[in-house]
Amino acid sequence: MTTRDTSAPETGAQQPTPSKPAGGLDGFFHISERGSTVGREIRGGVVTFFAMAYIVLLNPLIIGTSPDRDGVVLGIPQVAAVTALVAGVMCIIFGVVAKYPFGIATGLGLNTLVAVTLVGQQGLTWPEAMGLVVIDGIIICVLAVTGFRTAVFEAIPNSMKVAMSVGIGMFIAMIGLVDAGFVRRIPDAAMTTVPVQLGFEGSIASWPTLVFVLGLVICGFMVARNVPGGLFIGIVITTIIALVVEAIAGVGSSAEDPHGWSLAVPTIPEGFGGIPDLSLVGKVDLVGAFINAGVLAASLMVFTLVLANFFDAMGTMTALGRQAGLANEKGNLPDMKRALIVEGFGAVAGGFASSSSNTVYVDSSAGIADGARTGLANVVTGVLFLLAMFFTPLYEIVPIEAAAPVLVIVGALMMMQVGGIDWTRFDVAFPAFLTIVVMPFTYSIANGIGVGFIAFTVMALFAGKAREIHWIMWLISALFVVYFAQGPLLALVG
Repeated sequence: MTTRDTSAPETGAQQPTPSKPAGGLDGFFHISERGSTVGREIRGGVVTFFAMAYIVLLNPLIIGTSPDRDGVVLGIPQVAAVTALVAGVMCIIFGVVAKYPFGIATGLGLNTLVAVTLVGQQGLTWPEAMGLVVIDGIIICVLAVTGFRTAVFEAIPNSMKVAMSVGIGMFIAMIGLVDAGFVRRIPDAAMTTVPVQLGFEGSIASWPTLVFVLGLVICGFMVARNVPGGLFIGIVITTIIALVVEAIAGVGSSAEDPHGWSLAVPTIPEGFGGIPDLSLVGKVDLVGAFINAGVLAASLMVFTLVLANFFDAMGTMTALGRQAGLANEKGNLPDMKRALIVEGFGAVAGGFASSSSNTVYVDSSAGIADGARTGLANVVTGVLFLLAMFFTPLYEIVPIEAAAPVLVIVGALMMMQVGGIDWTRFDVAFPAFLTIVVMPFTYSIANGIGVGFIAFTVMALFAGKAREIHWIMWLISALFVVYFAQGPLLALVG
């Protein structure tokens, strides 16, 4: 049994009293040992799936529609199939090997990096870009096997670990608000420096946003009353409301009307699926990028992928571990090495299947908040992803507006950890503050960590405490300086 982190309040579902470990399924996943039950794990796994399922719809829109330099388009159905396949397999493997309830799927931000930077700007073909993703995953695995990733985790000061958790909480809440259409980007045509606004043109008077608000109220009530499975119940009730609203009002998709549903339109499907197209599996080129873009440019691309992947996963695992009460007093997870190796393999699998790098998902916090504490929840999530390959229309019933309230609630719960930061010391508070705000404002966990780490080392230098900082922190800060300068560097070597 791990020691609970006492530097911040527990978040998520009410923590049950642990009991002695049992045999069989219970003993293998440490269910009773972590104070959970099989039913709670199954329920948490389902909640995590519905919180993550949008990636099967969103990833194809990001990487499935853009042509590479040869004019090749991966295709929406094909990307959807491999996205669900890899997510399902990796969730199950992570659950069985690492035994944590941390869902794995195609990383948002990482897929955009592949589509926009590698394919769009650097002119790689999709097989070449996915080849770099595979190499990225191999490097991540090697770093995990050698223990370097674990050493990095342990070198990070606890205040920064808390800041990462809180920042990710704000990021989760931001994702929920944006996905629901409650917060939207102001179009460039508006000719304003204000980046975001409330709803569409300053109004949230739309049926989908109303459904989101009702879902937020329902989920908030469930959490406040400590209702077992409250978040899952909230998703179900909100989905039913959405189905009724769509049946009566005929809102439609936001692709046709900005007041419409963001991704999936909540309707009862006419069919329940078919045979998935997995033709993208294995279409990778490990050397093409180095030949066509040059060794230096391709190496810099790999470096960018590794750094983004490395610290996205690190920040997410730190936050989820603290939320689940599985981290020790230093904020570290037990058996972290196995978890990091499996997570690194997610990039290899994602690149090999052309779904882009797969990593630990911050949306897993929804299942954790509903009681998930072990890898059994991950197995449930993985099975549902595999079923999603065949029954895509069925799970599209749940609109993102019904799942987004859970993300906002979880963000609020994770914010409770902010008391673990010493705000009376500016050299501690300032880096923590930057870490927290940069994540949601730049829509990137890695950016928040990078800015925070650089600020932490600089403030330590200013405070005359440079010798107290672990050398790994200095190394990481230097690497992040290179990471943030990737644009000019790529232009220079390109």
